[in-house]
Amino acid sequence: MLKDTMLYLAKQDGIRQFVSHNPVGRRVARRFVAGEALDEAMDVSEELNGRHISASLDHLGENVSDSTEARAAAADYIKILDRIAASTADANISVKLTALGLDISPAQARTNLMRVLERARELNIFVRVDMECADYTQATLEIVAELHHDYDNVGTVVQSMLYRTPKDVEALIASKTRVRLVKGAYLEPPAIAYPRKADVDAAYRELMFALLERGTYPAIATHDERLIADARRFAAAHGIAKARLEFQMLYGIRRDLQEKLAQEGYNVRVYVPYGTQWYPYLTRRMAERPANLVFVASNAFRG
Repeated sequence: MLKDTMLYLAKQDGIRQFVSHNPVGRRVARRFVAGEALDEAMDVSEELNGRHISASLDHLGENVSDSTEARAAAADYIKILDRIAASTADANISVKLTALGLDISPAQARTNLMRVLERARELNIFVRVDMECADYTQATLEIVAELHHDYDNVGTVVQSMLYRTPKDVEALIASKTRVRLVKGAYLEPPAIAYPRKADVDAAYRELMFALLERGTYPAIATHDERLIADARRFAAAHGIAKARLEFQMLYGIRRDLQEKLAQEGYNVRVYVPYGTQWYPYLTRRMAERPANLVFVASNAFRG
């Protein structure tokens, strides 16, 4: 019920306007968002690198409905790539196809993504295409599959909450596409997604084992210590070296666990979002984890 409520609030423009312009809301957002400018995100990346942790930068924004804005989003992603290369930061980028024009047409999103991938290949930087709500799953996977033939520096994300994901994972393994495995942060109907957390977790575990055993440098994206322990045990039992996988977590969540894994020699990458359009991202983080909501509430009362 709490998750459903938070995800509903993420779509309410009036509430978004209020929270986005409220000093307390903006202060709380800084726990989970690096800032509103690229300079701030680069500073966070540098700090993470100093702790032997990589970064994945994302300029927040989605559901663009204007072609000019979609092209501008592609230019923004290219700007991030250039900054990463100029700074020699240990970072890559995450992109959203709805920011690149997917709501306008798949062709437009594909064209803008190609621009980003072309520059990323020149700079030897990996690009992760984020997965959005289930309405976009098929189009996202089709575009990634098509472009992966020419750009091996592109990968994507799958969500264990969706019933379709095991089949998608098998196709991604076969094509040697790099995958980030997440549980899923969108409100989906029970006709296409597991409604129970226990089932989402069980599906995650099975998908994780398949990716660890047969995938191409899988990214295990979770803060769930039980699943992380399962991944470590499975890798050790099957002779999978630490260098063949990566644990991923979100900026502002479980820094202790991030550092522990990095100190033990695992590859760790933190997803670093930035930008002015942080409200939908923040509410999804609240929905995922009750501890995040407690943090927000305690800060709000201090304000």
